[in-house]
Formats: sequence, C-alpha cells, structure tokens
Amino acid sequence: MSNHIRSATPPTSDQHSQHVASPTRLLPVNGITRSEQSLPEKYARAYPPVPESRIWRIRQWLREPAAEFAGVMILVIFGAGVGCQVNLSTNTGVASSPKGDYTTFAFGWAVGLALGVWVSAGISGGHINPAVTLSLAIFRGFPWRKVPVYMLAQLLGGIVGAGLIYANYFHAIDIVEGGRGIRTLTTAGIFSTFAAGYETNVSAFFSEFLATAILLVVILAVTDKRNTPPPYGLLPLVIFILTLGIAAALGMNTGFAINPARDLGPRMLMGMVGYDNEIWNFRNQYWLWCPVIAPTFGAMAGTIFYDGILFNGQESFFVRATAPPYLLEGWADDVV
Repeated sequence: MSNHIRSATPPTSDQHSQHVASPTRLLPVNGITRSEQSLPEKYARAYPPVPESRIWRIRQWLREPAAEFAGVMILVIFGAGVGCQVNLSTNTGVASSPKGDYTTFAFGWAVGLALGVWVSAGISGGHINPAVTLSLAIFRGFPWRKVPVYMLAQLLGGIVGAGLIYANYFHAIDIVEGGRGIRTLTTAGIFSTFAAGYETNVSAFFSEFLATAILLVVILAVTDKRNTPPPYGLLPLVIFILTLGIAAALGMNTGFAINPARDLGPRMLMGMVGYDNEIWNFRNQYWLWCPVIAPTFGAMAGTIFYDGILFNGQESFFVRATAPPYLLEGWADDVV
C-alpha cells in the first residue's frame, strides 16, 4: 500500500518498521512543501502519512495575499472609522459634541497601521502598502510573481475596509450631506485624501513623496538586523510611533496617504456607493498623481537612500552590485 494512504488496519511490526524507515512527504508549512524525509518513529506512530489535499495547497497559496488583504482592511477600518467619528460628530444632528480632533485622527491611523502589520507581518511580511511591495521587489529581491497578487489583495482590503465603515456610518453621512443618496466632497475626505486649499499641486506631491520616503527609511532601519531592530514581535509598536509622528509632523497638507491602497481602495468604494465624479476630477486627477504616484516614488527614494548608503545585507541590489565577492560570503539578512 502506498505511503501516502492511511491503512485501514494496524500495521504489523515488520510493516511498521518498513513504514518508519521509508521517506514520507510532509505537508507544506507556510506555503512551502518540504523535501522528502524520514519521520522519527514516535511521530510516525502518532501521525501516519496522509495525502496532501488540494484544499490545503490552496489554503497555503492564499495565506500571504489574505494576510495583506486583512492588514489593509484593518488599517482602513481604524483610519476611516476614526475619520467618520471625528468629522461627522461635528454636526449637531449627529452628536451633541465633537468626538475627537486631529490628535484622535492621527492615533486612529497609527493604531490601524500597527494592528494591520501585527496581523500580517509573520505571514506575508506585513507590507500592506503597494509602494512598499514594489520597492522591495525592485531593490530587495522580493519575488516579482507575488507583486500583482499582493497589490490586488491590498487594494481589495482597502475597498472592503471602507465598505464596512461606510455601512456602519452611512446614516450619519446622510445627515451631514443633507439627505439620503447625496454624496459630495463634504464627506469624501473621510475615506480618501485631498490636498488643502492653500497647497499647490507640486507642494502636495512633495508632501506625499517626503512622508513616504521617511516611512521606508525607518521601516528598513528597524528590520535591519545589523542596525537596532526592536525585540521580536514589537515591530508594530515602532510602526505605530512612526505613523503617529508622520501624522503629527507631515499630515496637515495632504492627509498623509503614504499608501496607494489606503487611498485608492476607499475612493473606489466611494464611486460604488454614489459619490459624484469630483472624487476623481478633483485638481485634474489628483487621486492618481498625489496619493498613488507620489508615495510610490517616495518609497523608492527612501529605499535607495537606505540601501545605497546604510544597508549591508546581501539581498540589496546596491550591495550585490558594489560589494567585493569575498565580503558577500556568509552575509545574510531577512527580506522584509
């Protein structure tokens, strides 16, 4: 009988010894199928080999994109949720007193990003940002075959997260907008970002570029084993502090999108629920060049700065291209 099929009757001692000595294909762990190897006798007795099911293989393939989806969804649930509570509560028809201010807003997005990373980092790397994924693919060797899957999952997470918050607050949105079905820029800023009136287009682009570059520099620093990484499991705490700092120092001009999925996903949701075309036409397609393109280039700039000058891990394009071969021997580091 095949080693991959569970026997209906207990094996004899001879059969058992043959069974233990024979190689057994182990089920994949973290999406990676391990090579043929012999099981220790005590484990062979407790866990007879079983066929690797199609459902298991599908589940392993889905884990990483599902983690990215969940991470962005959690980010948007907390971020857009706090935006709804802070902004909608200023209307006396919704609440008798405001339920927060800009500090509350900054904390909400920081909490959302930290928890999103906490959920996803151990499974997918916790990118939860297409700009991060693309930068790591270009400069750190992140597999290109995963890039479109990650980005799609991140975008869908933004749509679903915004949809859940919209379902939770749409009655309050009706009151603020002045009636059911009225959807304008008055409440659009709750879900996506728009530049302040005093900002020029160039200044808005620079603001997003700068904030995202800083985001990447700090992320790469705290995940660098040769620098001062936080204790295991505390990376989300650093991300919380980083996001809170960006919001406090750089958020006023454009609302610190710093993440294309966090802005484009909710914007697509707004288009689905009836917001007018101004969410797309604002400042000549602001949605594309400021919260999507600017963070993408900012992430690349931050990665170029850190990897080009500070980083010595061999997964970096810059290190592999410039370091002498003898220095690369034995060098290893974790890809984010």
